[in-house]
Amino acid sequence: MRVVVAPDSFGGTLSAVEAATAVADGWHEVAPDDDVVLLPLSDGGPGFVDVLGASLGGDRRPCTVCGPLGASTAAEVLVVGDVAYVEAAHAAGLHLLDVNERDPRRTTTFGVGELVTVAAAGVNRVVVGLGGTATNDGGAGLWAALGAEPSALLRAGGGALVDLPEVFPPHPLPAGVVVATDVDNPLLGPNGASAVYGPQKGAGRAAVLDLDDALRRWAELVEAVTGWQGLRDQPGAGAAGGLGFGLLALGAAQASGFGVVADALGLAGRLAGADLLVTGEGSFDSQSLRGKVVSGAAAAAQQAGLPCIVIAGQVAVGRQDAAAAGVDDAYAVADTLGSADAALTAGAAGVRETAARVARLWSTRPARP
Repeated sequence: MRVVVAPDSFGGTLSAVEAATAVADGWHEVAPDDDVVLLPLSDGGPGFVDVLGASLGGDRRPCTVCGPLGASTAAEVLVVGDVAYVEAAHAAGLHLLDVNERDPRRTTTFGVGELVTVAAAGVNRVVVGLGGTATNDGGAGLWAALGAEPSALLRAGGGALVDLPEVFPPHPLPAGVVVATDVDNPLLGPNGASAVYGPQKGAGRAAVLDLDDALRRWAELVEAVTGWQGLRDQPGAGAAGGLGFGLLALGAAQASGFGVVADALGLAGRLAGADLLVTGEGSFDSQSLRGKVVSGAAAAAQQAGLPCIVIAGQVAVGRQDAAAAGVDDAYAVADTLGSADAALTAGAAGVRETAARVARLWSTRPARP
C-alpha cells in the first residue's frame, strides 16, 4: 500500500515535518511493508519556509529583523532559483511573545518589511506566507520598513493608526510580490481582522473596537494615496492582522497559501499511484474547512480519486461536514490518549500511537476503484 502523509503543523507542539515523521513511524509499526511518502504541507502560516525548504532545498539566508514588539529576532529567507520565500511569522509571529506580552495595539509588522527587503535581493519574485502573526497593524509597520512616512507612527502598532494624520507611501516593491494567504477575511467589520483574530492575539472587546477604528482610518488614507478603492473589502485583506491589505495596496498579487505550497511541491504528482492520503493538524475544526491544509489536501485527494483521512490533536468537525469536504474519517490523538491535555503533553508520541491505531484500520483496506 502506498500512503502519502501530508500534514500541517500541530499548533505549537509539532512542526509539519515532525508531525509527518511521527505519522510515518506509527504507521510502520503496524504496516512495515507499506510505502509511506512524507510530504509535510503549509498554508502560508508558521512552518511555510521549513516545509518548502525540506522538499525543495534551496539557499537559506539567515538574518536579524525587528520582532513584533521591537526587539531583534532571528529569521531566515528561503531562496529557490529566482524565487524567495518569506514567512511573516518569523518576524511577527504570535509564538515570539509570552501570553502576557500579547497586545495587537502595540505589535508591528516592521520586521516583515525588513524580511521582504532581504528576500528581494537578486530574485524576480518574493512569496510572503501570511498567518500566525501577533499583529493587527494593517501592514503599516511593513510600509515603514519599506520607506513610508511618518515612520514612527506607522511602526508603533495598530492602535497608533487612529491618530495618523496622513501617509506618504513607500518605495515601490523591489521585486514581484505574491501574498500567500490562508484566510479570506476582509480588513474591517465583524468578519475582519480585528474582530475575528484580535482576541487570540490578546485583544479584549474594547481593544477590538479600537483596532477596527484604527484600521478604518488606515484604510481611508491608504486607499486615497494609492487609488485602490475598495481594497479593504477584498477577500484576504484581513489576513495576518491586515498585513494582506498592506501588501495588496503596494501591488502584490494574491494566491492561496496552500495552493502555492501544493504547486511548488508537486502534490498532484505525488498522489498519482497512491492508495491513501493522510493529512492532519493540531485541531480539526470549522476553520480547517476554509483554505487550510486539511481542506486543500482533501480536495486534492478527491481529484486523485483517493480516500483522505485526518489525524489531529483534537477533532471538532462532524462526520457530515468532514465528508462534504472530502474527508473519509478523522482520528483525534485526544481520543487515543484520553484527553486533550494528554495529547499536548505526549507530542510526537501521541501522534505516533494514533497513527498506529489508524494503520490497523486502513492498511488492509482495498483502494477505491
